[in-house]
Amino acid sequence: MRAALCKSLDGPKSILIEEVEAPVAGHGEVLVRVEAAALNFFDLLIVRGKYQYKPELPFSPCAELSGVVEALGPGVSKFKAGQRVVANIGWGAARELVIVQEKVLTPLPDDVSFDTGCGITVTYGTGYYGLKDRGRLAAGETLAVLGAAGGAGLAAVEIGHQMGARVIAVASSDEKLGVCRDHGADELVNYESDDLKTRLKELTDGEGVDVVYDCVGGEHTEAALRAMAWQGRLLIVGFASGEIPKLPANLMLLKNCDVVGVFWGAMLERTPELQAQNNAQILDWCASGALRPRVHGTYPLNGIVEGMRVLEDRKAVGKVVIHPQD
Repeated sequence: MRAALCKSLDGPKSILIEEVEAPVAGHGEVLVRVEAAALNFFDLLIVRGKYQYKPELPFSPCAELSGVVEALGPGVSKFKAGQRVVANIGWGAARELVIVQEKVLTPLPDDVSFDTGCGITVTYGTGYYGLKDRGRLAAGETLAVLGAAGGAGLAAVEIGHQMGARVIAVASSDEKLGVCRDHGADELVNYESDDLKTRLKELTDGEGVDVVYDCVGGEHTEAALRAMAWQGRLLIVGFASGEIPKLPANLMLLKNCDVVGVFWGAMLERTPELQAQNNAQILDWCASGALRPRVHGTYPLNGIVEGMRVLEDRKAVGKVVIHPQD
C-alpha cells in the first residue's frame, strides 16, 4: 500500500510517497481503508519536531480520517466490515490503510460525506469541547472567534451559532469574513482595518465579550482580553500567529474573568468517552445540515505537500483534505 512518510524533521519537503507493507489488525483493533484524511495546523509543527507529540521517524501526517472498515481484529464487537467510520489517531492517517483502536472509532452516518466526516474530530471536537465544556458558553452570550476563517475558527463560529450565541468573527480579510458570515457569524471584525479592542467594545455597547475563542495568540490575545466582559472567559486554543502571548495578570483581576486552556488532545486521552459523546452530537448536527463544515480543497496522496503549503501560507478557508486512494 502507499503511504505519505515524513522521513526527516525538515518540514513538508521531507514527505515522500512510498510503498509500505499493509498492516494487520490485532486485538481490539480495526483495519480501515482511508477515504479521506484531514490536515491541521499542528501537522506543520509535527513534521518539524515542534509539536508536543514527537512520533518516531518515519511517520505519516494527518490525525483525522474517515473511511470504511476493511477487517476486524480479535475482540472487536462494535463494528463490522464495510461500515463507514471516522477517527482521530494523533498522526498516521495519510496512507491507504491504517490500524485504529476500536475505542476511538465513531460510526459515520450515511448522509455525511467522507470529506466532511474526516474533518470534524479535531476542529469541531475542539470547538465543541472548548465552548461547551471549558467555556460554558450559554445561549444569548456574545462569542468572539479570533482566526475565524481557519479550520478551527470556522468550526467555532458554526458551533457557537448552533449553541445560540451572538458570534463575532475576527479574521484578516473581507473575503475570509464573508465566508464566516455564510457559516453563521453575526458580526465581522477585520484585524487589518479595525482596532480589535475598540471594535469588540463597540459591538457589545461597551459591555465587552462574554467568551473569546483564541486560535491565534500574539498581540491579538491581549487586545481581546482588554475587551472582555465582567466574568468573561478567554479560551486559549492555539497560537497560529507563532507567538505565545504574555498577559498582564491585573486584567484578569479587574474583569473578574477566567483564562482557560483548551487542550483537546489531552482530553481525548484522559476522557475518551466525553469525546465520543461530543462526536455523536457533532455528526448529528452535520447530518441534519445544522453544521456545514467547509472543505477548502482536496488533494491526492502525492499532493499532500501542496496541501500543507496552503496551510502554511494561511490560505486555507476551511479544511484541507487528502484522498489517499487517489
